[in-house]
Amino acid sequence: MADPRCLTPFVPWPGDLELILASRSPRRSELLTTAGIPFVCEPAGEVEGELAATLLAAGTSPDKYACALALAKARDVARRRPGRLVLGADTVVVLAGDILEKPVDEADARRLLARLSGRRHTVVSAIALVGGPAGSEGVTDHEATRVEFLPLDEAVIAAYVRTGEPMDKAGAYGIQGYGALMVRGVEGCYFNVMGLPLARLGALLRQVLPVASQENDS
Repeated sequence: MADPRCLTPFVPWPGDLELILASRSPRRSELLTTAGIPFVCEPAGEVEGELAATLLAAGTSPDKYACALALAKARDVARRRPGRLVLGADTVVVLAGDILEKPVDEADARRLLARLSGRRHTVVSAIALVGGPAGSEGVTDHEATRVEFLPLDEAVIAAYVRTGEPMDKAGAYGIQGYGALMVRGVEGCYFNVMGLPLARLGALLRQVLPVASQENDS
């Protein structure tokens, strides 16, 4: 009989542990549910703006930039929920060395999509885990996926932006929605492009839950 703590067969799960997702992203919630990981949502406060500006001014690499933001989100929630295991995440699109975040308005969304049209870019998603049984100060990891877009004309870009889908997404598109029709190909983890690299998360969870892993291996 399967161990009832193992809601997912890949991560032995302590029965009394509930993950806190420091995000309001419905896509990340959907992916955690798909993976069988028990969680509740508690979005982080406004921790990104000043930190992001500082990191960008310092020329921080995209992976370190995303990891720093993911860790800041997780730590913000962990301070309010001591002893709980908190997951923070951050996703950016990287084109020609430039970090593309969420568009600030529709004009910005059109500009970002025009830059991505017909080109390859990289999606970097970082994850951070803070707290939990081991009282971790925070561990981070990241995944990078290459995505290639079909050429997009101005009318198509404008029509896509009018759907509203691009407005809360890094790089101004969602691969799991209408944006799927713009994507010529993906090299790497598809879930990473959605905002949460599940295999990478599973490995990080096994790292911070060693006691549970050892119990289920015995």
